Amino acid sequence: MDVAGLHALLGAGEPEFRARQIYEALYRRRVTAMDAISNIPKSLRVKLATEHAIGWPEIERRFDSADGTRRYLLRLSDEKTVETVWMPEAGRSTICISSQVGCPVNCRFCLTALMGLERNLTAGEIVGQVLRVCQDCEIEAPEDRLNIVMMGQGEPLLNLENVLRATRLLTDPKGVAISPRRITVSTAGNVPKIAELGRAEARPKLAISLNASTEEQRQEIMPITRKYHLRDLMEACRAYPLRPWEKLTFEYVLLKDFNDSDADAKRVTKLLANLNAKVNLIALNPGPGIPYQTPSPERVASFQNIVRRWFSCFVRKPRGLDVYAACGQLKRMETTSIGVASTAVVVPGLQVHQ
Repeated sequence: MDVAGLHALLGAGEPEFRARQIYEALYRRRVTAMDAISNIPKSLRVKLATEHAIGWPEIERRFDSADGTRRYLLRLSDEKTVETVWMPEAGRSTICISSQVGCPVNCRFCLTALMGLERNLTAGEIVGQVLRVCQDCEIEAPEDRLNIVMMGQGEPLLNLENVLRATRLLTDPKGVAISPRRITVSTAGNVPKIAELGRAEARPKLAISLNASTEEQRQEIMPITRKYHLRDLMEACRAYPLRPWEKLTFEYVLLKDFNDSDADAKRVTKLLANLNAKVNLIALNPGPGIPYQTPSPERVASFQNIVRRWFSCFVRKPRGLDVYAACGQLKRMETTSIGVASTAVVVPGLQVHQ
């Protein structure tokens, strides 16, 4: 909730600066209870604490990977659960957040697609994931180098209003104060919403989940292509208003013997011709019910070597595979994925519903 919303919540008779004080406490100091806002009158603290809850998502379970990644199962106020992932690295960390409970897009290589869509997240629930993980991992944004990627459960552009509202809260210098350069939203390719995102004043960087080099391939693994064709998607990307410091990111999940050939790589470079772009390659992260296999490291390297002749091209290192925390694996799994030892942490005082 922004300052205007908080002022309306306080009601007639309360000055606007009280709303600003509460806003700063919630997003800058990140208090977790209304009665902990010490710089407002006690009577107002009591009133707020009685009538309202801050509503951060609660940690239902935390799964700790052998590589340091943490997958969080977060419980929302209506008892639904959603997943968030923290990935620490030397000198920085990344939080991968969800925009929906489940996902309606049905990409054939993604475990989240098997859930279907339960509902959109509110802007508060999107921001709340960041605040809760920062608290649990003792992260002080913006002082600590923190990246936010909206690549968890859901298709963010199908919840664009709340995604943009959350972005404004996350980037507000008087609030969480994360630079928009450090926030990225990923889409499967909703063409009208890409244009709408480009018109937003405060917006994250854009990543396109490409994953195919031809229309036929993409229709097979990403049914959204039947509505928004690959040609139209590429036209939307060329029309997208990049800021001076910005590149488009194209993500490409490599599926063994399907879209990972040298010919595919060459077609990808032609698709992206004349775009200010970079490419992230992701060798398929495995999971039950996914009808594809992971290509060999040699095949991945060959694909990368072709693409990097024209574009910056990186292979994304899988994180948290052993706890189903890697890209495309978020399906509220309770077991380990590939037999690597991991630890599931039940947070004290919370009842496990999953």
